[in-house]
Amino acid sequence: MADIQELTNRAIEILHSSQESELILNKDIQFLLLKQDSPSDLSATFYDSALCLILQGGKEIIAGRRRFSFGVGELLIVSHEIPVVSKITEASVSKPYIALVLRLDHAIIRGLHGEYAQIPFDMDGARSLEVNEANNHIIDSLFRLLNATQVAADSIVLLPQILREVHFRLLQAPCGGMLRSLLRHNSHASKIRKAISLIRCNYRDPLVVAEVARSVGMSASSFFHHFKVITESTPLQYQKNIRLMEARRLLVDEGESVTITALKVGYESPSQFSREYVRKFGSTPSSDSRTGVLSPNFS
Repeated sequence: MADIQELTNRAIEILHSSQESELILNKDIQFLLLKQDSPSDLSATFYDSALCLILQGGKEIIAGRRRFSFGVGELLIVSHEIPVVSKITEASVSKPYIALVLRLDHAIIRGLHGEYAQIPFDMDGARSLEVNEANNHIIDSLFRLLNATQVAADSIVLLPQILREVHFRLLQAPCGGMLRSLLRHNSHASKIRKAISLIRCNYRDPLVVAEVARSVGMSASSFFHHFKVITESTPLQYQKNIRLMEARRLLVDEGESVTITALKVGYESPSQFSREYVRKFGSTPSSDSRTGVLSPNFS
């Protein structure tokens, strides 16, 4: 059974041969290796539903009022798409930050419902973003998944089986409580996930919380409570984060003007947009449109 050092050594070997700072190991399952040679500033972004295992270096994440500092051998599990602020805290040229990231497949999670349907789990305190030490089973399955991406035949035959095993191990992990709640299609976690999808698809439109709650089969009060517990923000704050992150992309990647950007993401007032943008990112929309620098997820 592979340990964390074997997994790290294999990752370093693969990164060295490619010389990439963000190496996509398999684009179909969104499995990648990240490498950075220096600490970073705080950066606001959205984390997709994913796992992130740090192999070298350290990182800090702020989600709502919770702050996490984690390092080698520690595993981050994100069950829902949530806004965070993060930075790399330990990295150097001689010992860069290295992390293994895998997008979680909710179809695979739901497919494991039969194996877990009769097993009682304690869901108390389960959160959408959790950090815990990765156990040997998770490390070993990720080691084999990493190796499977390096051989064409293994990617076709073995990778799907190992990927299912990884999800199975995550469901068993101490920090996998929220993933376990997603096994049930009518759970609060599953309903909030549907609501998040609705908000993200219609983020430009005015948000009526009661309508979203009704569309996922929840009362307004229950929806508001569970949404805040899971996403670390209120529905309106969540929508605002989506608007501002999309605005930053339009400014940086597409060179859009501040006024047009504000209108495109749903703001009626460019001045209000500018104020909220500064509060979120610490820089003005006009200055970001000139720099052309945007931080990637999980960096």
